[in-house]
Amino acid sequence: MSNFLNTLGLASRARKIVTGETLINKIRSNEVHFVIIATDASDNTKKKLTDKCTSYNVDYIITSNIDELSKAVGKNNRVALGIQDAGFAKNLKEKIGG
Repeated sequence: MSNFLNTLGLASRARKIVTGETLINKIRSNEVHFVIIATDASDNTKKKLTDKCTSYNVDYIITSNIDELSKAVGKNNRVALGIQDAGFAKNLKEKIGG
């Protein structure tokens, strides 16, 4: 798991991660290859993001918690992360096992 979080940190430093309100718009415009949602996100947030990912054929996973994801990308209170780079997305999926 820590290897996965390290890769998230690399993607963040490479500016290949999108979070917050922008995430939904990037999913709609097919600019995101993979979405990571925190296990302790609210049910409403999980439903909104999983429905959006499903309808736009974007892979997603619900893993880690808000603190772990936030620490990995160096920002506070990150509930979901969108990976914009196909290489990082593939690498993360392999490390998670998805």
